[in-house]
Amino acid sequence: MRALRSRRVVTPQGERAATVIVDGERITAIEPYELAIDAAQVEDLGALALLPGLVDTHVHLNEPGRTEWEGFASATAAAAAGGVTTLVDMPLNCVPATTSVHALRTKHRAAQGKLHVDCGFYGGVVPGNADALEPLIDAGVLGFKAFLIDSGVDELPRASAGDLRAALPRLARRGVPLLAHCELEGDAPEIDDPRSYAQYVRSRPRAWEEAAIDMLIALAEESGARVHVVHLADADALGAIASAKARGTAITAETCPHYLGFAAEEIPDGDPRFKCAPPIRERDCREGLWRGLKEGVVDLVVSDHSPCTPALKRMREGDLARAWGGIAGLQLGLCATYTEAIARGATLADVVRWMAETPARFVGLSRKGRIEVGMDADLVAFDPSASFKVERRAILHRHDLTPWEGRAMRGRVVATWLRGERVYDARVAEWSFSRVRGQVVTSG
Repeated sequence: MRALRSRRVVTPQGERAATVIVDGERITAIEPYELAIDAAQVEDLGALALLPGLVDTHVHLNEPGRTEWEGFASATAAAAAGGVTTLVDMPLNCVPATTSVHALRTKHRAAQGKLHVDCGFYGGVVPGNADALEPLIDAGVLGFKAFLIDSGVDELPRASAGDLRAALPRLARRGVPLLAHCELEGDAPEIDDPRSYAQYVRSRPRAWEEAAIDMLIALAEESGARVHVVHLADADALGAIASAKARGTAITAETCPHYLGFAAEEIPDGDPRFKCAPPIRERDCREGLWRGLKEGVVDLVVSDHSPCTPALKRMREGDLARAWGGIAGLQLGLCATYTEAIARGATLADVVRWMAETPARFVGLSRKGRIEVGMDADLVAFDPSASFKVERRAILHRHDLTPWEGRAMRGRVVATWLRGERVYDARVAEWSFSRVRGQVVTSG
């Protein structure tokens, strides 16, 4: 038995001073801060906050097949350094895409011996694979991803409304969510200056997101399935989502730190580190997404960590038209979100709800995301008073290109525990990720 003591333990009931008792891999008691206990068994964190490990339900780990972009070892090390103890990997950018049980097992084998944190997996919905979905559920996937527009890779083609109609009743029977990339391609101005960020934003207008979300809501109401809007960028779509929720539609939505922290008006031309799809939109969208979070229309905050090689980012040319679209930010999500949250009157407990408790519940990980008796002892020591500027040399992703470089942030992850064992400690010089403790997780 051992214990962690803090004046700021963030639980579902709020912050309080407490002593968290850990026996093996689980939290076995939450006692008063003043609990008499052998000093050798307790680590007193003092003014550091104790949080549950974050659950990032939207990452692209790319292994096998595109491990030169990112891989299990590098991404899970970055996750641990960022206070993330559970990842859920998207079915694309790896080869093969996770659209069959065979592909899922290939991914499981690739992950063996490389996970510094726990990891779950999604399957993909593509044309013609409706009969593969329930076997994938039986094999442990936590949900399914579909693209309503070109995904950018051949291995996961877009799904039509007909493909979704074939898939959704199967998912509804099993209570498993469909996660949809919500853009429906329509009219838009062409880019004549490939370095112009404003032109890139106009080339993927808000109307594309809104049309896709309207279609997703209609399909959810027709099928009774759970549906989820990934990486929402367009705050103008919040009204449709809120109305659907009020009607009882099983719809949820997420957004990402880059949509909450950046605004199109502030992004320099010729810097593809900021390119993603849908694009980071104007300031009114950023502030609207914050309102959506506070009002509960947006349910969770996840990284959508989607890196690639520096060559594919086309930094030398600054070509936004041809650069790979994806933000690298897994390690920085907690601090980036906390920085912006406290500037808008939100609390650390709000951030934990958006980034740990609600994502865990969304994918059915019942022992993750909360500091409560019986939960996995996935814990984070966090210094809310610290501040730092993002430097590339501190990034543990496979590639250190990130739009957060040079950004001033509040808060700092000091240490991370996975099921009771320390997997990261910033206080130890040249911390070594020598222990590979992560496991593949499934719902329950």
